[in-house]
Amino acid sequence: MAQNSLKSAPSNSSSNTGSAGVSMFSYIERFLNLEAVVNSGLPEKHLFRILFVIVIAIVYIANTHMAERNVRMLNSMKSEVEDLRADYTTLKSELVVGLKQSEVARRVASMGLEESQSPPVKIKLEEDEH
Repeated sequence: MAQNSLKSAPSNSSSNTGSAGVSMFSYIERFLNLEAVVNSGLPEKHLFRILFVIVIAIVYIANTHMAERNVRMLNSMKSEVEDLRADYTTLKSELVVGLKQSEVARRVASMGLEESQSPPVKIKLEEDEH
């Protein structure tokens, strides 16, 4: 039976580094030198401040998303109000045209009703007839 043995993988240095040869994260890691900070231990005296900054950053991001959502909703409401205002104006003008005396007379002519040619007569009652 054959024994298991460890084979070393061929090293290809350009496979993970990208086209520039240096990845963005390796540059940030070298710039911040976080390995030295983590190896020496977590700085507990700054932990509260770090957590506070993280919470503030999360609140800032959430506030930005909420504001953008409100702006989008406001824009959609404005367009909806403009559409409703146009519908209202159209319906109002149609109603005004439909309530003209000539238009009413034209519509009721098909029912056999005619416009009165004589003016209305005012009926006067005597005071003692009540």
